[in-house]
Amino acid sequence: MKRKKLQIAIDGPVGSGKSTVASALAKKLGLWYVDTGAMYRAAAYLVIKKGIDLNNEEEILRWLKKANLELSPGRENGCRVFLEGREVTGKIRSEAVGGVVAQVAQIPRVRKFLVSLQQKIAKDKRVVMEGRDIGTRVLPEASVKIFLTGSLTERARRKQKEILKRDGKIDFNKLYLAIKERDEKDEKREIDPLRKAEDAVEVDTTKLDIDGVVEKIMELVKKLEKKWE
Repeated sequence: MKRKKLQIAIDGPVGSGKSTVASALAKKLGLWYVDTGAMYRAAAYLVIKKGIDLNNEEEILRWLKKANLELSPGRENGCRVFLEGREVTGKIRSEAVGGVVAQVAQIPRVRKFLVSLQQKIAKDKRVVMEGRDIGTRVLPEASVKIFLTGSLTERARRKQKEILKRDGKIDFNKLYLAIKERDEKDEKREIDPLRKAEDAVEVDTTKLDIDGVVEKIMELVKKLEKKWE
């Protein structure tokens, strides 16, 4: 089989471990890690910063095009985010941004713009890209497609742990309900809803640690590379 550029698409709901797994996998394989969720967060941050009405699709898109959204590799194989020439990697992780990102992500023209940008980033590159529509929409021809799942309770616990490290406090029940609501919005979204690609491998991360998930995906990559030899 002809050797192609290695591109790995990882999809899944909030708290399924996408970012951690994708980052670890990219480091192990020497690929570029691309966090598409950070791009939607950047758009939401821009909406808040500029005081744009969430119903004003035209204005949101205008500012997003002007902001020159960029991603670059970060420390520990993370993903750095820039808007208007300034780094906003930490700022886009605020609770305020988290509260509106799902609504921003449902805007058709915003999604179309960001998907196009994501495809440009990945063009002719070896990447691990994670999000909610990577295998179905952004990189439908990806070499390996993974769909991560996990129980809602476990995903809420993981998210709580992540937030506690950064902000110091979070109500678990409130977070649990917020994630449940986000799941419903992502799955019922008219444009590019969250769903498993037909050729994706599903991995339930509820009882697996990061190393276990990464190892499962590495086995798939090794099998693929053998076919390419």
